[in-house]
Formats: sequence, C-alpha cells, structure tokens
Amino acid sequence: MSNNIELYVDKEGFVPYGHDFGSKKELNEILLSLKREYEKTNEIEYLSDQGIILIILGKYQEAIDLYKKIESIKPYRYSTASSIGTAYELIGNNKEALKWIRKAVEIDPQSHFGSEWIHINILKSKVEGKPITSENLIAQNFGNEKIPQSDLSLEQLELLKKQIYYQLNERVSFVKPKDEIVARLLFDLGNVAYLIADHEDALEDFKLAEKYGFNDPILEQRIILKPKVLTKPAEIKELNKETKQIKPKEKSYRNEILVSVIVLGLLGFIVFVSKKKN
Repeated sequence: MSNNIELYVDKEGFVPYGHDFGSKKELNEILLSLKREYEKTNEIEYLSDQGIILIILGKYQEAIDLYKKIESIKPYRYSTASSIGTAYELIGNNKEALKWIRKAVEIDPQSHFGSEWIHINILKSKVEGKPITSENLIAQNFGNEKIPQSDLSLEQLELLKKQIYYQLNERVSFVKPKDEIVARLLFDLGNVAYLIADHEDALEDFKLAEKYGFNDPILEQRIILKPKVLTKPAEIKELNKETKQIKPKEKSYRNEILVSVIVLGLLGFIVFVSKKKN
C-alpha cells in the first residue's frame, strides 16, 4: 500500500486461492494509518487505498462514496473506476458496476493482464440474464469429451490461463462457495491448465470448481484424467482439437533420406543403361 504496509502475499503458481487480508483489527489499523498519511500529505493515493480497505471490510457504499469523491478531485483514474465497479458489483448493482468497469477498461485496457474483458462478460451475463456458460464468460468451449478440446495455440492458452487466474484470484477473495460463475471459471481454468500440461494445477482447479458448486458430469471424468504425454510446454507449437502431440521432426528427415536414396538409385540405373548401350 501507499504507506508501505504489505496487505497480502499470494501463493505461488496459478491456482486461485484468493488473498488473505488478515483480521478486521489489522485492516482497521491499516485504514487508520492511511487516514493519518492522507491528512499529512493530501496525496490521493492514500485516499484511494482507504477505499480498498473499506471494500475488504465489506463497507461497499462507504467505499463508493469515497471513490466518487476521488473522481471529482482527480477524474479518469483507472483504480478509481475499477474499484467503484467492484464495489457496485459486491453491493448487487450490476448495471452500475458494468458502466464503471467499462470505463476502467477504456482508461487502461492492459491492466490485470488485459483480463477485464472477462469481468465485463460476467457483468453482461448478470445484467442481461444470460446463461452462465464458457462461451458467454470467456468465448470458449472445451467440449464434452473426456479430454478437453481447443483450437487455441499454446501462446493463446498461456495468456488465457493468466487472465482467468487473475479474475478468479480477485473474485474468490470476496465470493465464497457456492457460486455458479466462479465454479464455471474454475472449471475453464482447469481445462486450460490440462491443455498446456499443468496437470497438478488442473486437478486443483477442478476440485475447487466442485467446491464452488460445479456439478456437470464431465467434471468427474476430468478430475480422474491421467497426465497426457506431451513434449515440454515450451516445445509445443500448437494444440489441435484432439490435443495430439506434434509429429516429431525426425520423421520428415527420414522421408527426405528415403527420397534421396530413390533418386540416386534411378540416376545410377540410367548411367548403367547408357554405358551398356555404348
């Protein structure tokens, strides 16, 4: 935070366990410290960080009022817009939340690994009453077969993993089981992790999806999936729908050698026939 206090430290990796913010007593002490620093310096960052603590403490309307005050002092700040959007969603006003999150993305499209498009899709699904599906949330469908399917390249899957992880790690810090949206996104994250051969992460994601209420029969099949034999993720150029391994380069080399032998044999035969005629 702006007063150099460490608010939380996340676990390593890409399984979204959420943030551990500490006790209410500790949070109120941080809030008091931030208020003192703002009174001393009048710097907007201390005021903005107070809003974060208020959201964590569940004082959503108080946080909204504070951030709107900041917006009037210093408009067009990404953290202001995104925080107001988050507070509105937590208070249940999804329409206002969507408006402010869209504004935040307009200010900084690349923030949070460029993942806020997922947040927008979540809010649109809520506002418009859309079904909670992978297509509506992340514009993907990993199929109903035992092994997840995807046309995305490894690079695209890696980026999608980071984006879903970021959105989930923030969301599970405030949304406890059971929750349909979190459950679906955890299932999707598990599918992506499996496709890029992060099998341990995939299993954890699937188990968390179950904890959050994902009850599609396909989940049980994917929980017991055996690790798929792939080359190292860095060597995988693309995964097709069947998630088959890329054919080894050695095979093409063998084909080239075979063609060369045939050509040389034909040339030798032509020379032999030519000499015999002579």
